[in-house]
Amino acid sequence: MIRVDKPKLAPQILRTKGKKKTLANCNSYTQNSKVYDEGQKKFDFDSNIYGHRTVKAALTKAQHDKCCFCESKVTHISYGDVEHFRPKAGVRQKSGAPLERPGYYWLAYEWSNLFLSCQLCNQRYKESLFPLIKQGDRAKSHNDVINLEKPLFINPTEDVEKFISFRSEVIFAIDDKPRGKATIKALGLDRDELNDMRKDCYDKLELIYELANLKPPVPQSKNAKALINRSIQSSSQYASMIRCAVNAKFKSSG
Repeated sequence: MIRVDKPKLAPQILRTKGKKKTLANCNSYTQNSKVYDEGQKKFDFDSNIYGHRTVKAALTKAQHDKCCFCESKVTHISYGDVEHFRPKAGVRQKSGAPLERPGYYWLAYEWSNLFLSCQLCNQRYKESLFPLIKQGDRAKSHNDVINLEKPLFINPTEDVEKFISFRSEVIFAIDDKPRGKATIKALGLDRDELNDMRKDCYDKLELIYELANLKPPVPQSKNAKALINRSIQSSSQYASMIRCAVNAKFKSSG
């Protein structure tokens, strides 16, 4: 997981059609709050708006075509999902808990709530999960103050490296911070398949590092150093892991 910097200006479709749909949903809830709270009526969310090609393109560019959670490159193997950080239709405090409705319906088309995610992170792990440190602080409607919430999940726009780090390819929560632990566990950021992918990347980087620091240098050493420098850029797959390796083991051994 690495910090995502999105453009401040939302794609036009969110500022026009999205804003109109949000207003309609808020008005509908004001008039029929009980039936929404009890799940008798559900909002009709338009994926053609929040999942519009311009929205996905803007997210793909801002995130360097990487999943906002696991940092795997996305669109060369799948379409990718437009993920709602705060779930739009319903929310669970923990896995297996009852679904609380109506969810964050007023944020369905909100630019700050949208990210690009791989289908595994979004559909198998996160789904409707959105735990808070204090469940009673949850905003239940557009009339509530959402800033009172203290989410357990790390928002991809935060300084992620304050909470999560790596030992080789193994991810861990710094100082066992609850938000780091909850994000890793609930989003499956330590799943075996992902660890295997990161280990393969890490092992190759070790060999490249050795080549870059050969004494005396060989002609390929310069290219190896350039490759390491590219690998720590935000655009690279698993850049957060590689930065930890370069700043710790690789750097100290050099």
